[in-house]
Amino acid sequence: MKTIGLLGGMSWESSVEYERLINTEVRARLGGSASADLIIRSYNFAEIEALQKHDEWGRAGDLLAADATLLERAGADVIVLCTNTMHVVAEAIKEAITIPFIDIIDVTAAAIRSAGVLDVGLLGTRYTMEGPLYRDRLQSHGIGALVPPPEDRTIVHDIIFGELVRGITLDASRLAYVEIITRLVDAGASGIVAGCTEIELLIDDDDVPVPWFPTTRLHAIAAVDAALS
Repeated sequence: MKTIGLLGGMSWESSVEYERLINTEVRARLGGSASADLIIRSYNFAEIEALQKHDEWGRAGDLLAADATLLERAGADVIVLCTNTMHVVAEAIKEAITIPFIDIIDVTAAAIRSAGVLDVGLLGTRYTMEGPLYRDRLQSHGIGALVPPPEDRTIVHDIIFGELVRGITLDASRLAYVEIITRLVDAGASGIVAGCTEIELLIDDDDVPVPWFPTTRLHAIAAVDAALS
């Protein structure tokens, strides 16, 4: 089994979910008391959030790239960045390491293509929904991405940062997301991407009337595929 290096703590709520999903998948495949071989760099998310708010993406990229090299030196065979938003700086990480980097957008795009879906609704932080990276990368795979209108983007973003990264899941917020998803489907989305790793703490398959692409789960399974290849 190869060792997976996790750049996590963005937030730790979703990083714990990564660990749970990866270890559950390894046990399911190998049986017995098997679990994953992990090295984890967890962050104070408040510091990461401050870099995002102040558009200090270069500093964030330098930080994550430096820590990815530390994980490699510690014995990691692959690197997993446990967040969608911070894939904005993925290139800096890739350039700093010599081991494979498992890209969450590529993994998600492969799942969407495999499902035969061509247009998805994209939920995530404001940075993910309004920035070009995710949508452009999906487009490079032949997938169109719809984002909610401004008022709905604000709701999605505020629930992530005000509740989900703090471990708070409210029925009212779940209903608000379901309503936003319904509007995306009505606007033409034939699938929905959970483009923020914390969203899966609130929404699951039963809440979505079209194919659901939970990026955390997809990314975690891809990490196990790489570790057991």
